[in-house]
Amino acid sequence: MLAPVFGHSGSLSASEVRGSILPKPKPKISASRRLYLKIQVLKKASTLLANEKEEKKRERESALSERVPPLQLSGLSVQDLQNLCKELHQKIDVIDEERYDIASKVSKNDKEIQDLSQKIFELKGKMKRPALKRVKISADAMLGALLGAKVKESVDFKANLKTVKKEEEKAKEVTDWRKNVEAMSGMDGRKKMFDAGQ
Repeated sequence: MLAPVFGHSGSLSASEVRGSILPKPKPKISASRRLYLKIQVLKKASTLLANEKEEKKRERESALSERVPPLQLSGLSVQDLQNLCKELHQKIDVIDEERYDIASKVSKNDKEIQDLSQKIFELKGKMKRPALKRVKISADAMLGALLGAKVKESVDFKANLKTVKKEEEKAKEVTDWRKNVEAMSGMDGRKKMFDAGQ
């Protein structure tokens, strides 16, 4: 009889064989070197981000200085100030119209992009699958679906149960009392009551 391999009494799994024969590969970069590189990357990213913010701020200031010259309000009469206000209001109206036109174009383009991407999905045949809902199904319906309609008829559990018949109570007809009064008035009504009593 042969002795068990590596001290195991049974057969070895593939992972045990690989673990015992092949040594685990060492990482190419040590943990301290990896941490140092991460810190350096984060420092560089933070400096780039700060530079980008400053550049955007400078661009904004230069654009504002080009588009909106500084106001010279000293030495202007009341009439000149009113004219200046009217000119500024006209410029604001023009800019608002442009902003509205640009916003409408952007929304129209967004909608068009969404429609085109939907068409691309349809052409590729990769439609998004809707989220399936959990459906409650009875035992009979489940058996019918699993075993087929013919088997369901032969395995009818409800037929094997005892049935209890309930007597239906005869409900009295509720009629309008005014019709009853009109029908019973006069000699004809008394005759009907007499006939009903017999």
